[in-house]
Amino acid sequence: MSNIDVLLGLQWGDEGKGKIVDVLTREYDIIARFQGGPNAGHTLEFEGIKHVLHTIPSGIFHAKATNLVGNGVVIDPVIFLKEIDALKKIDPVAQDRLMISRKAHLILPTHRLLDAASEQAKGKSKIGSTLKGIGPTYMDKTGRNGIRVGDIEQPYFLEKYKNLVEKHLQLLDNYAFDISPLKVMEAEWMDAIEKFRGLSLTDSEYFLINQMNKGKRILAEGAQGSLLDIDFGSYPYVTSSTTTAAGACTGLGVAPNKINRVIGIFKAYCTRVGSGPFPTELFDQDGEQLRVDGNEFGSTTGRSRRCGWLDLPALKYAVDVNGVTELMMMKADVMSSFDTIKVCTGYKYHGNDIDHLPYATDPDFLEPQYQSLKGWSCDLTKLNDWKKAPPELMDYVRFIEDYVGVSISLVSVGPDREQTLKISTIVEA
Repeated sequence: MSNIDVLLGLQWGDEGKGKIVDVLTREYDIIARFQGGPNAGHTLEFEGIKHVLHTIPSGIFHAKATNLVGNGVVIDPVIFLKEIDALKKIDPVAQDRLMISRKAHLILPTHRLLDAASEQAKGKSKIGSTLKGIGPTYMDKTGRNGIRVGDIEQPYFLEKYKNLVEKHLQLLDNYAFDISPLKVMEAEWMDAIEKFRGLSLTDSEYFLINQMNKGKRILAEGAQGSLLDIDFGSYPYVTSSTTTAAGACTGLGVAPNKINRVIGIFKAYCTRVGSGPFPTELFDQDGEQLRVDGNEFGSTTGRSRRCGWLDLPALKYAVDVNGVTELMMMKADVMSSFDTIKVCTGYKYHGNDIDHLPYATDPDFLEPQYQSLKGWSCDLTKLNDWKKAPPELMDYVRFIEDYVGVSISLVSVGPDREQTLKISTIVEA
């Protein structure tokens, strides 16, 4: 049997991937991030303490797991080292379990300035960038101008850096944008690079191949969500990387035939940060209640998240694109205050009934069609056995399973790692 599993989000991010990676890590020897960068915010909570990770894999709190930042990730060394410093306060040897691919690309200070300048120039057409420099870094990667982690070990590093910065400054000349912070940003970045050289840098694809040959179990951890994928998301309101299961292959150097389980994470409702289409978005008291009860504020940006009912056509689309083999539903507890829960089961599109996510999702042409289900109207946070779950919650789970054609193996009923209900033996202790 193949010994690589993939875990990813099936909505617009913020599904709760960090918690589930933390819960599942005990089953794996290696946790490997395969795309994205510090625009991600994976929140984990245990022993009453909340931890937010941006670039470091979510298995870092487990003493027996190696955590790898793969080649598909883009890294800001300043942010990365701040994450490590925060980890050391909890676990002084956490850094010893961390490895970074030499083929991962570096985010430069000028990438961040370009990101901010570009977003500012868009005016009302802003895509909602986190302004971390992610997009410009991936642009340099595909444009074959990027600087990779392995370059900092080479004698030509400074020359390559200066050449790329010069190119960026020429681009910034086209914007009416203040670049005066660059000198301070650059000094901090160069200091971080010096420390970064002391981390465990590796040729990650060889490392993973060797570990697979030894029978080690690997979990590939995705960031953002499938509906933000550069190809299959709500373009152009997407991220700059491949957030689907295919991204695990390109972001780690893993062959498709080595992948076993594809675990899809979704919320019991939908959220989105920033601009872009959101068919089931709520602008009423129900939407505000979801936001407050679910604490729906970005762990990276702090921005208020847009909230809405669960969109099953969009979820099935993500399931099919990723080849999801099992589902895990998050934040069931947030829905406890609703007597009636609506679920989108299709759309009116240009006046016609459709049951799939269309190419164009302009709200003027796309109207969600809902089915109402009875809510469970009780506190789930103390629930520790799925067999004792309220029948309305069980009905909700079965309704989703019947629609998308994939079983739900786990339901989260709170932020803590202990507030996790396993439905089937698919997920082992």
